[in-house]
Amino acid sequence: MGIGAAYEPIPDEAASFEVLTYAADRGVTFWDTADRYGQTEATLGRWFSKTGRRADIFLATKFGAFDPSTGSKSSWSSKPSLILKALQRSLTQLQTTYIDLYYQHRVDPNVPIEVVLETLRPAVEAGTVRWLGLSECDAETLRRAKAVEGLGEKVVAVQVEFSPFSLDIEKNGLAEAAEELGVVIVAYSPLGRGMVTGKYRSRADLEKNDFRLTLPRWSDENFPKNLVVVDKIHAIAEKYGQTPSQITLAWILSEHPAWFAIPGSRTIARLEENARAAELRLEPEALREIRKLSEDADVQGDRYGAPFTQGCIPVDEWKGE
Repeated sequence: MGIGAAYEPIPDEAASFEVLTYAADRGVTFWDTADRYGQTEATLGRWFSKTGRRADIFLATKFGAFDPSTGSKSSWSSKPSLILKALQRSLTQLQTTYIDLYYQHRVDPNVPIEVVLETLRPAVEAGTVRWLGLSECDAETLRRAKAVEGLGEKVVAVQVEFSPFSLDIEKNGLAEAAEELGVVIVAYSPLGRGMVTGKYRSRADLEKNDFRLTLPRWSDENFPKNLVVVDKIHAIAEKYGQTPSQITLAWILSEHPAWFAIPGSRTIARLEENARAAELRLEPEALREIRKLSEDADVQGDRYGAPFTQGCIPVDEWKGE
């Protein structure tokens, strides 16, 4: 669900609770958040407290992109002391005694992944953290994480952007490594940060504080060019009687049935539309058309202004905090 963080306007708590309850009742119970996402953890915590339905939800959150001491979102740090503070803060905010899946939000190039996992070993052994994940890592870092004795088997997920606009992981070895190691891909922004929907036809359609305005693909120069890809997706969706969001999500899940796709859904209508995509069985021709469109797409602009997928220093270079 998209109940906070980067996209304006932020829905009020009553509206968020309605969407959360509908999702839980609908069986959409893989929920993803992060300490960086504004008040989202706190909102979820209040929903858990109000409904008593914590056990119904597989809850994922993240650390390493928010400094719990200062509230800074400009800190991409996985120093051990910050990890422990972040974990305690998330448990408190979420009003829970355990986290099902705890991701490193971004790889800290200055902290070995082995040190990151060892920092979390006590929490894993205590059951406070049940499973571990990485986000926007490279293949080598994933392999190193899986090789950590007694913890590697707990690394079960990699979250990374994937959509018709972003096929990077199919080309940089990460998807291949994940499959080899038995790690699930969790595809975030599967609708191109909402671009697929067609709701946004110009930058003026976004709120002034919307995070997307800072992204190269949404720039004044690139956005109009990328709408060409959007229009082609819409044409395919119309041909097969689905919405653009549904046919895109169904394509991802059909080509990669072991993956999870996590679109942000702010309303019950959007949530239901997206949930139905998991029930669609696309014709082979539709799958081929979307694959060809995605591979041929002349997407303009990078995903972010600076590279986010990276590795980290080896253990023998770690000098401590």
